[in-house]
Amino acid sequence: MVSILAHAQNLVYTLLSLMPSTYQQENLEAMLGLFLQSEGYPLPEHSKSKSASALSRFLNIYNWSTISVIRTTRNRVIKEILSQRTLGRKPFLQVIIDLTTLEKFGKFKGFENLIRVYNGKRGLHLVVVYLVVGRWRVPWSFRVWKGKGTPSPAQLGLKMVKCLPKKLTKHFQVMVLVDTAFGSVEFIHGVRKRKYHIIAGIACTRKLIDGRCVAQLHKRGQQLRLRGLKFPVYVSWYYFKRDDGKYVKRFVISTKALKASTISWWGKRRWRIEGWFKTAKHRFGLHRFGQGTLLGVYRCLVLSLISYILAHWAYLSTAIASTNLPDWGQAAEIAFQTIFPQLVVLLLLQDIERLRELALSQGIDIQISRCKI
Repeated sequence: MVSILAHAQNLVYTLLSLMPSTYQQENLEAMLGLFLQSEGYPLPEHSKSKSASALSRFLNIYNWSTISVIRTTRNRVIKEILSQRTLGRKPFLQVIIDLTTLEKFGKFKGFENLIRVYNGKRGLHLVVVYLVVGRWRVPWSFRVWKGKGTPSPAQLGLKMVKCLPKKLTKHFQVMVLVDTAFGSVEFIHGVRKRKYHIIAGIACTRKLIDGRCVAQLHKRGQQLRLRGLKFPVYVSWYYFKRDDGKYVKRFVISTKALKASTISWWGKRRWRIEGWFKTAKHRFGLHRFGQGTLLGVYRCLVLSLISYILAHWAYLSTAIASTNLPDWGQAAEIAFQTIFPQLVVLLLLQDIERLRELALSQGIDIQISRCKI
């Protein structure tokens, strides 16, 4: 599994080769290094290797292909996932879709039409597709919800499901996992049209064709027909513990005939994306883009997601990957030191220089010399 980290290095080298100049390669290294420090504040002004103005121009002005960076990363991700396939029954590809808010305050002239209030939160609202297959976790794509009168989160999610690469989907059983906001008739029909199955949360007030609502059901696992759907589905429910310690009853439907316990198990798997949202924000600064142009924001979000992928691969390369939950700070540090050793050393030397006077006051004289290797 050590080779996974080597492949992460190769990915970064390829991304660097896409930059049109050495100067922009250095800027890309500095930005990825900021994200991989995993402190949650990857703003250009926090960089110790490049000036804030240089990184701001790199994100907002310089002419490098963001699309090429995304395609290169996706191709490498697909290659890695397919290389781990085993013989036998096709494994499941979990396609988890949800909406998260990158909360923002103040005015944003460059993209003020994208800042909206949703469920009491003001900010940029992203509909994200998160893939899980085996031990692999991949934030695959995202779209910005632009407010009322524009495509709904469910419609944006369906568009991204339709864009999943055949290179990936033909090798797996695709299971789409969504919460209540995505359980619309249009979304469910759209997913089934592509012959994918779906596990969706539904409201307790959802009506059956006989007029009853889901809350009146007493038998888990039974087949039923919901209003608007052209085919039967199977229902189950489980109890979810909220942050305040109270339990709430969550109803889940499946388009695939499964046992009640299996439907509930799948329904709970959707919550994996919530843990990823917290990691992406608080470790990799997804919500701290701090840019004034739409291009700058887009590039910042993309680089944040790539940094998470690099840290995830670093975690998979460790011996404890199969038994322990990730320590994202440690995983990011492994990726940072392995992929950008020269940058790590530069930051170390800067810290030593900054603290030289303090060391001398404690009777310590630090001398640095370069060894010939």
